[in-house]
Formats: sequence, structure tokens, C-alpha cells
Amino acid sequence: MRRVAIFGGSFDPVHLGHLLAAQTAREELALTRLCFVPAAQSPFKPDRQPTAAPERVRLLRLALAGKTWCEIDEQEVRRGGISYTIDTLRAYAVRFPKAQLFYLIGADHVPQLPRWREAGELARLAEFIVIPRPGQEETPFPEPFRGHALKGFPLGLSSSEIRSRVKNNLPIEHLVPPPVAEAIRNNGLYL
Repeated sequence: MRRVAIFGGSFDPVHLGHLLAAQTAREELALTRLCFVPAAQSPFKPDRQPTAAPERVRLLRLALAGKTWCEIDEQEVRRGGISYTIDTLRAYAVRFPKAQLFYLIGADHVPQLPRWREAGELARLAEFIVIPRPGQEETPFPEPFRGHALKGFPLGLSSSEIRSRVKNNLPIEHLVPPPVAEAIRNNGLYL
């Protein structure tokens, strides 16, 4: 049976924490495929306009170059508007009808899962895998959701932290892959 994980998010910008979580999920879940799905607009951040999708996708391509076990799926940015996980998971259920589907989420999203659009259907379609943050308590999954937390390599790093560092003219080379840092610098992103 194929084992496919979906890693959704703004990726604004993608950073080493995202890549480490993806690699850990690949190893711990014995994944066949891992799909990064950049959101058009997060329903959880309605007041924050993300960087233009083509820029975020380009940074993802730079970060994932040579990683043949994963892919970038642009379906949410192509759909536009608010990106709802249920729409994406339904598309994956059609694309991989016999696969076991996993959906990677940050630990802070676990208590909110019952509020996600069509929560019951979400819980049926995928097992949710939590990306822990250092020092954060593990939160039990609300019914009817199922899943568990990744064991390895929690990293306390956020995209908002990186945007702030760029804006304040602080280095980010140790937080993002070198080609991503170079593209951010060369294109004047996050200033």
C-alpha cells in the first residue's frame, strides 16, 4: 500500500524546520511520497496576505531540488481564495485511491481540528501527524481525529521569525537552505 503525506502551509518562506519535519515524516512513516501543498490563503490567518504564490513556490523548488521522494503540488494556489484542507484531501483520495493518507500539522492546530471545514470527513480521509515544537506538551487528538506526533527532531523555527530577521537585516543563512536565502536576498523579499 502506498503511504502518502500531504504537508500544507503558507511556506512563507520555506525553512529548515519544514525540511526537517518532512524528512522525519518520511523516515518515521515509511512514506512512498510527500507532497508540499502551498496554500493560496490560510483560513487561520485571514488578515495576513502571504507573499505572492509564484515566489513561495519558487523558494520551495529551490529548497526541494534533488529530493525525488517529494513534490510540490500547486492545486491550492491554482484554486485561489481560501485554501481548505478538505478540498485538498478529497483530491488526494481520488489521485491515490488505495493509498494511506497522512496530513502533517503543527502541534498548535490539534485543538482546532474540530473547527476545520467538514471535520468529520477530514478525520475519515487522513491520519493527522503532528510536528512537535520543542518544550510543547503533546495534545490528545479530539474525536474523531486520529494520529500521533513525530518523534524526531523538533525545531523551534517559524516563517514569521525569518521574515522578521530579513526585515531587520539579520542573517537567515542558518535557517533556510542557501539557495532560498540567496533568492530572498536577490529579490528583495520580506523587506
